[in-house]
Amino acid sequence: MTALDTAPTTTPLSVAMREGSMSEHEQAEHAGFTTDLMAGKINALGYLHYLEGLRTVYRALEKVGRELATTSPVDGIHDTQLERSSALDADIDYWAARAGVAAGSHSSPAAEAYAARIEATVDNPARYAAHHYTRYLGDLSGGLAIGRILARTYELDADGEGLSFYRFEQIEKPKVYKDGYRAALDALPVTAEQRDEIVTEVKAAFGCNQAFFVELGENLAAYQR
Repeated sequence: MTALDTAPTTTPLSVAMREGSMSEHEQAEHAGFTTDLMAGKINALGYLHYLEGLRTVYRALEKVGRELATTSPVDGIHDTQLERSSALDADIDYWAARAGVAAGSHSSPAAEAYAARIEATVDNPARYAAHHYTRYLGDLSGGLAIGRILARTYELDADGEGLSFYRFEQIEKPKVYKDGYRAALDALPVTAEQRDEIVTEVKAAFGCNQAFFVELGENLAAYQR
């Protein structure tokens, strides 16, 4: 793709993605399960089911990401340092033992639908970039805050077992990394049509997140601490 193919615009892509999905983002953040998790009201079983759903999502995200790693525009943002699957596996084992249940015993139709949405982007790298942004930039922002809350709630060492998902061992300064990530997004050589597709897919990704949280919220009675 040449410079002539890029979309002339005064709005950086990262800003268009954030502003274009603000409503969907806020709805996902205020789902019942999310609110209780941030308030330290979710027990070990609820948190385990949350992690197991995330593992379904991240396995799809990272599988497709590796397939598209050298394909524009994914090549501008792909970074294996961000991958979370191994961390999720470790945390799931920890929380399954803490909850007294077998790991992998819970299934989430909402997470499976989310994963299928990501898998469908293998033929549309621009749409995949939207999911990459939604998940990983979220992990480096609100995700880190959740990790600190969980450490306090469950009296855990933030650097110990059970919270691997929130540790990015190879990223020393998350803010610096996020600034660089946004700059990389803004530099992606995408067309006007691709920009629109990316913003649309970011909105869809937050919709998938909300559906996942709503599903978890249906079991809040069993998840209360």
